[in-house]
Formats: sequence, structure tokens, C-alpha cells
Amino acid sequence: MTPRNRAGLVRRGGCVGLFVAGTDTAVGKTFVASRIAAARGMAVVMADIEQAALDRAAAEVAATGAEVVPYRVDVSSAAEIDAMAEATRARFGAPHFVFNNAGVGSGGLIWEVSLRDWQWVLGVNLMGVVHGVRAFTPMMLAAAKQDRSYEGHIVNTASMAGLIASKGLGVYNTSKYAVVGLSETLVKDLKPYRIGVSVLCPLGVETRIRDSERNRPAALRNERAERVEPVELMGRSLSPESVADMVLAAIRANELYVITHDESLEPLRRRFERMERSILDRRR
Repeated sequence: MTPRNRAGLVRRGGCVGLFVAGTDTAVGKTFVASRIAAARGMAVVMADIEQAALDRAAAEVAATGAEVVPYRVDVSSAAEIDAMAEATRARFGAPHFVFNNAGVGSGGLIWEVSLRDWQWVLGVNLMGVVHGVRAFTPMMLAAAKQDRSYEGHIVNTASMAGLIASKGLGVYNTSKYAVVGLSETLVKDLKPYRIGVSVLCPLGVETRIRDSERNRPAALRNERAERVEPVELMGRSLSPESVADMVLAAIRANELYVITHDESLEPLRRRFERMERSILDRRR
């Protein structure tokens, strides 16, 4: 898959379908990406747990003239994702793009957070990606086998917290490290096929993830609210538009990592220098 071929995938209209998980909380990123895709003549399948946010996003994309199919979905539910995937396949065939973007945030000391915190955050941030990959990858592989001109790309949203752990975000860090590892494995598993993989690892983006509690299921709410000190994140907060442009550029170039912030370079370098030092120290 050369960059030139991948650029063709991004430009192509007509039969291309786009699946978006998470239009609001994680969002601006995939919402803006869906608008860009619609402008290229792609059909758009959108999903969110918040009906009002989903309706607003779908209406705005539909106003561009694109065909939009919205689904209210809890991405932590395998059954709901499977049902949406089958409906997408029946209507459009295999999608060319899959964006697994839904995410929630929760802080606290790792030994003090509740089991419900773990279930909620891992259910959305990790299992939401797992369900999306399990539901859509087989149909994308079948399409690639049947049609040699077919190309696809899967984008999983992790975070810089999936590469550099932040103090006080143990549950969130764990979920995002897992998404990075899943994506690094998936790109190797899909290497023989015409399906690319990217993992998005931003620092701050202007979304509503700090207000994630509004969507926590009643069954997973803590019996008494614990006050958690807000975590100060480093770096700038980028606009969803700028992040969406970086994601589409990564798809064109068939790049695995989408590192959005220049501020990430130094902490990443320090992390790998520590790893290198541990090996070199052992040799002495």
C-alpha cells in the first residue's frame, strides 16, 4: 500500500462507507473527520451514546448532501456494535474507514478507584475498540479478498496517556496503553492485506471528555461521589479540525502512529532513554 494509493482511498467517493464511534465526547475529531469524508462523497455511519449529540452531528453532516445513518450505541456492548455492523454491511457493504473513537475519562489513585470505575473506563475505552475491530475487520477482509481494488483503514483513538503514563490517571492510562498495544498488533496482523491501521495519540484536544460522567451508566456509578483532584495536562489543547487533518494525513501515508503534539517528543525520548539505560546498565 503506497502513500499514493492511500491518498486515492481518502479522495474516493461513492461506495465508500465511514463508521464513526463516538461523535461527541471523544469527538470533535471524528465528527470533523466525518464532515471531511462526507465532502468527498462518502456515506457516513455515525454512532454515539448521546442521542441529542448524535442527532445534531448527523444533521450537520447530512446538510452537506451526504448520506448519513446515525445509530445510538453503547460501544461497551458487543451486541449493540455487532447489530450496527451487520446493518452497515447490509446497507453499504464493508466500510472503507473504521474510526473507533469513543472515550471516557476518570481519575484517582490507582489503588483507590472503584471496581465500577475500572469496568466503565475499560468497557468504553478498550472494549469499545475491541468490539469495533471484531465486528468490522472480518467484513473488510472479505471485501479485500473479493475485490482487489478494495482498500480500508482502521483508526483507533488512544492518547499520549497510552505512551506516557500521567500521575493520577491510572485507569485511563491502562485503557489507553492497551489500545496502543492492540493497534500495534493489529497492524502486523493485517500487513498481508490492503487494510491499514493508525493509532491516534493526542495530548489535549478541545472535547468534552472531562465531562464524561454525564454518560456513565447508572449501574456503574459509584455509591458515593469521590472528589478527585483534576489532573493538569501538559501541552496545548488542539482544535478537532487540526487533529482530523492529521488523522487523514496519516491514512494517506499509511502511518501507524498519529502523534499530534510536538510537546510529546521530549517525554517520549526520556521514556525510551530510560529503557535503553536499563539494558546498558545490566551489561556493565
